[in-house]
Amino acid sequence: MHEEPDIFEDAKDKRTFALGLRHISKIEGHAALDISVVKGKVEDLQLRVTEGKRFYTQGVRGVHCTAVSNIVSRICGTCSIAHMACCVLAVENALGIEPSGQTHVLRELAMYGLNLRDHALHLYFFSMPDLFDVDSILKFEGKRMKYIEQAFKVKAAGNRLSTLVAGKPVHPTNISVGVPKSVPLKEQCAETAKQLKAARDEVLELIGLFHSQEACFSTKTRFIALDNARKKFSYFGDELISSDGETIRKENYINHLQRVVLPYSQATGFVFEGNEYMVGALARMNLNRGMLHKDTLRDVSRYLKVFPTSNIFYNNLAQAIEMLNCIDQSVELLEAWDFKAEPSADAKMPVDECDGIAAIEAPRGTLYYMMHLLPDGKVKHVTLVIPTAQNQVKISRDIKEYVEQNISRLPDRHEIAHGIERLIRAYDPCMSCATHFLKVNWKIRE
Repeated sequence: MHEEPDIFEDAKDKRTFALGLRHISKIEGHAALDISVVKGKVEDLQLRVTEGKRFYTQGVRGVHCTAVSNIVSRICGTCSIAHMACCVLAVENALGIEPSGQTHVLRELAMYGLNLRDHALHLYFFSMPDLFDVDSILKFEGKRMKYIEQAFKVKAAGNRLSTLVAGKPVHPTNISVGVPKSVPLKEQCAETAKQLKAARDEVLELIGLFHSQEACFSTKTRFIALDNARKKFSYFGDELISSDGETIRKENYINHLQRVVLPYSQATGFVFEGNEYMVGALARMNLNRGMLHKDTLRDVSRYLKVFPTSNIFYNNLAQAIEMLNCIDQSVELLEAWDFKAEPSADAKMPVDECDGIAAIEAPRGTLYYMMHLLPDGKVKHVTLVIPTAQNQVKISRDIKEYVEQNISRLPDRHEIAHGIERLIRAYDPCMSCATHFLKVNWKIRE
């Protein structure tokens, strides 16, 4: 299963070597890593995204704004609901459309379903084997077999919720500008709520598992997430906050970001006001944990004591707690609402060129859309800021620090390579979410 690393190092100085992760498989996309270490210090590090460009930002130019969401949902299979919802919000912002309270509730439910099933996939199938020091969930035996059953049970509940409100779990059909194309029946909501409740105990057990993990790697980190200060824990918001106390309107977010060109990679990175930063579940839990559902707060109070934290491995714990919150919030909404079909209104086209801006919390962090529309409603250009692109610079820095900290403690290069795998997995990035198999080449620096 696991590809053992090829190791080459300086026979005279064990602190001088080069590490090459030539192929990171079982990931969302393709990535590789090269590191040169000289006398215990990382001299060069290149975390490369090696997949070909797909030209989505160019492909939507000239497309009518109301049709763009169906295209950009294909950017990511697992996060297609987030891309579609963020795009729809940007279009509505540009056209001055204010969705109804019911429409917003349905979109919240769609995001809860997305995060429940997405976090379940990552935690059960990709990260849980690390807790038991095995290569794959397929190696589980005996009492651990129950986690495979739990994985499918929890993921099925998330899929059902996504299907109920978004049409499909992947590439949804029911999220559109203005109002959804259909609304769920009360009986369907009741059955979905019942299935979500049935998965709650499994998620509580999952939280306990990731709270008890021993892995720890902390670095000084600036965290950024959408602000939930005046509402419940939500994946929507109009302002972003940082762990150093800064508040930013979503319209101004792009002004604080600088694109970092990585000449060795197909993907660009971002820094915030010149420094690396982190978005995602850990950022959300550090900044917004007080807004969790009351039932979630009650049952995870002992686990929340670790937050705020800069331990990157607790990103997985934050994801597990979010899963419980998704269940509790969704059950409350499904039982409280009796959804009714609403008439759709024709979207008025702008009288001049205009911008539409939206930010949403996707499973892996803040997703940002800025669309510039022509007077006929067609897209002139679009700017997308993807969560993994925002985390990429910090992931690279953390890998550097991890290697330098562990050269003496873990003289076996295999152990360092496997530690890098786990660190990358803790971030759950789209380009390497589940890097369970890494091929590592250690080379002597000439």
